[in-house]
Amino acid sequence: MERPAFIEKMEINDVDFGDQVRGLGNMLMVDGALSAKTKTLMTLFGEALIRRDQGVKMVAGVARNLGATEEEINETIRLAFLMGGLPALAAASAAYPE
Repeated sequence: MERPAFIEKMEINDVDFGDQVRGLGNMLMVDGALSAKTKTLMTLFGEALIRRDQGVKMVAGVARNLGATEEEINETIRLAFLMGGLPALAAASAAYPE
């Protein structure tokens, strides 16, 4: 999975902390009570709510790689709009191809 630039920068400058952050992500984003795909769609929802266009774009790609359908991505975006309004919808549009 592609990592955000701020994570790469942190990993270079604080290797020990970078290992901890990476380990936590690896532990959380696997199948458990919720599937990895569901967790990734939840992450997409969160990225849209906090209006991080690039995060939405990256996570949408990961979701697709995990088998998320366009319909599942669309429903996630619709929920982000319901909860976050137009600013969330503007960020969520980054999930769609250019």
